[in-house]
Amino acid sequence: MRKKTILWLNFLAAAIALAPFSVAQEKPAGHAHHGAFMQGGMHHAVAKGVTLDSNVDANAHSVTLRVGPMNLPANTDHMKMPQPPDLIWAVPFEGWLLAYRPRLVDSNRGAVPGTVLHHTAFWNENRADFLCPNKEEHIFGAGSEMTDWAEVPGYGYHVEKSDKIRIETMVYNPTATSYDKVYLEVQIPFVDARGPSVGKMIQNFYPAWMDVKSCGDSSYDLPAGKSTKSGTVTVKYDGVLLGVGGHLHDYGRQVVLQNASRKETVATLNATVTAEGRLESVPVKLFLQEGGYKFAANDVLNISAAYDNPTGKLLRDGAMGIAVGYFVPADDKAMAALRRKAKPSHDMAAMSHDH
Repeated sequence: MRKKTILWLNFLAAAIALAPFSVAQEKPAGHAHHGAFMQGGMHHAVAKGVTLDSNVDANAHSVTLRVGPMNLPANTDHMKMPQPPDLIWAVPFEGWLLAYRPRLVDSNRGAVPGTVLHHTAFWNENRADFLCPNKEEHIFGAGSEMTDWAEVPGYGYHVEKSDKIRIETMVYNPTATSYDKVYLEVQIPFVDARGPSVGKMIQNFYPAWMDVKSCGDSSYDLPAGKSTKSGTVTVKYDGVLLGVGGHLHDYGRQVVLQNASRKETVATLNATVTAEGRLESVPVKLFLQEGGYKFAANDVLNISAAYDNPTGKLLRDGAMGIAVGYFVPADDKAMAALRRKAKPSHDMAAMSHDH
């Protein structure tokens, strides 16, 4: 099996990915809070003309989602860059989403560096997150590392027809090159529930987003120099974690996931960065050969993220720290309680990150 990071990025990660050394207070889920968990209540101008296109290839059993076009002037940070509105994909089938393959392209389908993607996040508005039920279920994320979420044979993420997947995207451009008419494309292989019987044998997994900001906003201010932020979440179900990756931002050095209840380190993920500290990748740790890392209901997980910011200044909303993987519950029927009706969507296509 390909050892690709099972993200956020957040991520989103990044990415995936979410009070120093304390648990953030939970916020109630609601229309006014759409997008706030990843964006941290940021205020941005709205990028005009950005739309979502979807193309389902029934023969290849793959759907490609395309967000754009986005114009990215050189040397523009995420606070000054006009940002796409939140967009909704209504899933056109019942089945299982198997993997996510993000990339950035221009209007001629030429490659654009992942450096300009601050993060993208996909949320299922019809399900609550099993770790943080005040949030909608966060099913996919990527950051500048642009890591594929690899397929795990025999497992998939179940969706029902017309499930509403909200797509949040934030871009910036720290490079000296401007990019015009940029598109974010995410290819998603799937199995249709109406297909051959093999599709019926797929076991459900649930994305597990374990955030240093616990069940609050993911973004936080990054101080100058070395720093570490930690938070906790509590597992509410018995089950296993198939693998875990991480989502950080630039200057991020490490994500550590610990089972505080057992006093065990689940994974230590050391980031690869450039000489300037720009994030290149975050590794993955898989537990498939051991049958998964076992979680028990009421296990307390501790997540910490280490950064080294060489700029000499505070970077507002400059950091996230998320460990993210796939969770398989011991009793899948217990997860049915997480399903709910999506919020009214009459104005969602025009929603910005201005909260």
